[in-house]
Amino acid sequence: MKYDIGIRGSVMAIAAASAALAMTGCQPPGASGDTGTGPGGASGSSTATCPAASLDVSARQAAKRPPGTGTGAAVVEFTNVSGTACVLKGHPSVAGAGNGSPDHNSPLVVTPTGTASPVKVAPGGKAWVKLTFVQVQGEADGYCESGADPAVYPTMVVGLPGSGKHQVALDDGVFAECDNKVTVTAVSAVKPV
Repeated sequence: MKYDIGIRGSVMAIAAASAALAMTGCQPPGASGDTGTGPGGASGSSTATCPAASLDVSARQAAKRPPGTGTGAAVVEFTNVSGTACVLKGHPSVAGAGNGSPDHNSPLVVTPTGTASPVKVAPGGKAWVKLTFVQVQGEADGYCESGADPAVYPTMVVGLPGSGKHQVALDDGVFAECDNKVTVTAVSAVKPV
């Protein structure tokens, strides 16, 4: 008899919890039949955001960049090194940094472009963002068209909502930019050029 009452009590507790979720418009993961993947690799709420430790981050100069002698634009690549799929989302924050602690940095003014949608990244899979800087002009030390002094950073700290901040160096140079401004794309499953 006690066993029967325990089961009945558990069923009633589950029913009460389901009713509460229904009244708030919430559903447990997978309750709507959502598989977690939408068009273009987008993910629903049933896949967790990639934690910082699950990501390997690298950067290279973009093939398409504004004319000038600075970095111009860089493509930042996020690789899921964990054993489970996870989601990257949003537009990145960006700060110029030295080779030391990522906490000692100079935040850049970020202008986001494109619509941000969650991107589901399988184990070993990749997602990208593109950073486009105000380009340094001229030869030697270069100059900024605004009259400001160019800034050169050996690394950038790139952050994504819920996925931490990552200090990354270019694999082919240093970051050189003007005016402490950057235009950023949203995370994408398609590699930008």
